Amino acid sequence: MQRIDPRPTDPPPAQQQQQTHQSQPHEQSQQAKQWALPSGFASTGSQSHTQSFEEIYGVPENFLEIENSIIQVTDPQTHQPTASPSSRYTTYLIRLSTNIPAFKLRRSEVRRRYSDFEVFRDLLERESARVSIPPLPGKVYLNRFDDAVIEERRRGLERFLKIVVGHPLLQTGSRVLGGFVQDPNWDRNAW
Repeated sequence: MQRIDPRPTDPPPAQQQQQTHQSQPHEQSQQAKQWALPSGFASTGSQSHTQSFEEIYGVPENFLEIENSIIQVTDPQTHQPTASPSSRYTTYLIRLSTNIPAFKLRRSEVRRRYSDFEVFRDLLERESARVSIPPLPGKVYLNRFDDAVIEERRRGLERFLKIVVGHPLLQTGSRVLGGFVQDPNWDRNAW
């Protein structure tokens, strides 16, 4: 920490001119030295003291601990709700563990399918013009239920979420981010 003193109140311009004419150059340099902010000093009002090594580098008395969020996309499961082969789809389990205040839950698990990620990304792009949203892994048309293809997509979705969840502007400014990664009842049609 550095020494922080209150700034001197400047006299009105008319008084300042009178003082400048009356002051000696020696007095002006003394005044400049008085308000320099040397490192290693702390101030609580008018009293100041030199900080010890422990005070400078130790854990502060009051602080908010922010750990990196741990987000994983795991456990891909392929579903076939009807007998039709075209109804097959794969869902991915999103696990989030965080103490970032922007998220309502410290730990959560939700399932999402690739098309949910597409809608989510489009919503993020619309609401966050100042943030460049990373791309999703590409759409797969052949062998999309092959284990290697599913694993490659899972890694791409996890990489996407790590970037998005870790972005401070999205954490605080996105209305859709928290719901997508934490709400099991998230409805992509509600947006």
